[in-house]
Parts: sequence; C-alpha cells; structure tokens
Amino acid sequence: MSVLLEIIATTVADARLAAQAGANRLELVTAMGEGGLTPSLGLIEAVVAAVDIPVNVIVRPHSRSFVYDADDYAVMLRDVRAVKAAGANGVVIGMLTADGEIDREGLARAIDAADGLAITFHRAFDKTRDLQKALDVLLGFDAVTNVLTSGGKPSVLQAESIMRDLVRQASGSRCTVLAGAGLTIDAVAGFLSATQVQAVHFGSGVRVGVNGLAPVDAAKVAQVRALLDAKRS
Repeated sequence: MSVLLEIIATTVADARLAAQAGANRLELVTAMGEGGLTPSLGLIEAVVAAVDIPVNVIVRPHSRSFVYDADDYAVMLRDVRAVKAAGANGVVIGMLTADGEIDREGLARAIDAADGLAITFHRAFDKTRDLQKALDVLLGFDAVTNVLTSGGKPSVLQAESIMRDLVRQASGSRCTVLAGAGLTIDAVAGFLSATQVQAVHFGSGVRVGVNGLAPVDAAKVAQVRALLDAKRS
C-alpha cells in the first residue's frame, strides 16, 4: 500500500492541480498564513464539485488560540453541519482546554454535528502538554480517523523519533498519524524510512517557490507522489 498524500488547497485551481498530479486527499483551508481558517461555503461546494478525491475542510473560526468559548462553538458546529451538507468527506478540527488538554466535551459535540463525517484532529494536538496522553484521548473517539501532527516541533523533520513512537502507539487503531508541517520533497523518503508514517500532508512544500501564499505546483505534487510510490510497502 502506498503512502497517502494529502495536499492543502486554498482555491479551486489548487484543488484541481493537486488531484490531477496524484494527491489522494485535500485539506481545504483559507488563510494558510494563519495556519488555516474555515473556508467559505461557496469555495467548499465548488471544490467538492471540481475533484473526485476526498475533500476534508478545516473548521477553525479564528487563529487566536485553540481554546474556544460558547460563541466559538456555536459558530464551529454550524460550520461542521454546513461542511457535511456541502458534500465534503470530512472535517479538520481541534480544540483544547485552558490547561493544554484535549477538550473532550467540545470534540464530542463536533463529532455529533459531523454526523458520520471523517474527523481529522489538527495541529492543536501539537500544543497539548503530553502528546502520548493526548493521542490516547483521541484513540478513544472512533470518529477520529487522522491526527495531523509535527510531533510537537516547528517542523516534523525535527521529530522523527517522536513520530515513530506516535505511529507505534496508533497502530492497530482506526486512527492514522498524518505527518505535516515542514516536510520537503528532498527529505520525505528518508523521513518515511525513519518513522514508518503511512500518511503525509504537504502545504508550502509543493507550492511555487515553496511559498504558502503561492499556487500549488503540479510538478512538485507529482514528484512527491512518485517518491511515495517508490516507498510502497
């Protein structure tokens, strides 16, 4: 089975290019420079219509923190329901308590609103106080099918041993460790060998000029796809 390739898309053009070049799945966001915020309903519907691969949509109302108040949750749950109604594959979401734990109650509410959609817990995970403890919490939720993480480091390339441990911890569960943040085309093959990760997430690394605000570069996506296929296990 070859390694899953998820690409961040911010426009319909990004989505088309990534899908044509071999991405297995998209994470649709706006405001990539802020770590990704909830895209507009029009963009979600247009991207779902434009591509044949699964589209997971970030639901994040602001970039202030991952600790949300009642009003934030009201917005997020509306957005989750709208993402489902738009025909997306899943939602990408994350929420923490003030003391750096997974907000279990908030996550349970989001899962309920998602009504069967796939749930990716995003890099709020990297802000938890104890990654292994946080992963244990997430493994208790059957609906959480992916955890996007850089192993708690600014770049996942700095966290090979941590990632290897997280992959081992999640093995045999319904949850895939999705490695993202700082992955480069040059480093991905060695990273896969070192960590045994089975899913990778690229943003800036497959864009023109390696610039998060630039368009997806189809040739770079195709290059990553070829490298992942060469690592087929």
